[in-house]
Amino acid sequence: MKRLYLLDTNTVSYLVNGKSLAARGRLSSLGTDEIAAISTITEGELRFGLARFAVGQERLRAVELLLRRLKVLAWDHEAAGVYGTLRARQAAQGKSLGPLDTLIAAHAVSVGATLVTSDKAFRSVVDLVAVENWATDLV
Repeated sequence: MKRLYLLDTNTVSYLVNGKSLAARGRLSSLGTDEIAAISTITEGELRFGLARFAVGQERLRAVELLLRRLKVLAWDHEAAGVYGTLRARQAAQGKSLGPLDTLIAAHAVSVGATLVTSDKAFRSVVDLVAVENWATDLV
C-alpha cells in the first residue's frame, strides 16, 4: 500500500518559491511507495495567488511544473461528508481552522493522507492520520 501525503498550501508555496530546501529535498526523495498530492482546494488557492499578484512567467512555470509533478485530488462527496463532521466537532470544542484549512484537513482525512504543513493549527484535528512538516529548515 502506498503512503499518501497531502501537501497544504504553505508547503506548496515553499516549494514553488524555493524557500525551503528541506521540503524540496523531501519531495525529491519520495520512495516508490509514496505519493505526494494536493487538494483541488490548494490548487485553487495557488491559482488565486497567481491571478491576484503580478507574477512573472518564471513563477507561473514553476507552479505549472509542480502541479504536473503532484497528484491533484478532487474534493468530492466523501470529503464533504468528513468536512461536516470535522467542522461540527471543531466548533463544539471551541477550536477553529480557517475555512479553506478546514476543507483541506477534511480532504486529508477522507483519503487517509498524512497532511504536510508547517501550520500548527492542524494539530488540533485529531482525525488526521498524521501531520508532518517538511520545511524543517524554516522552523
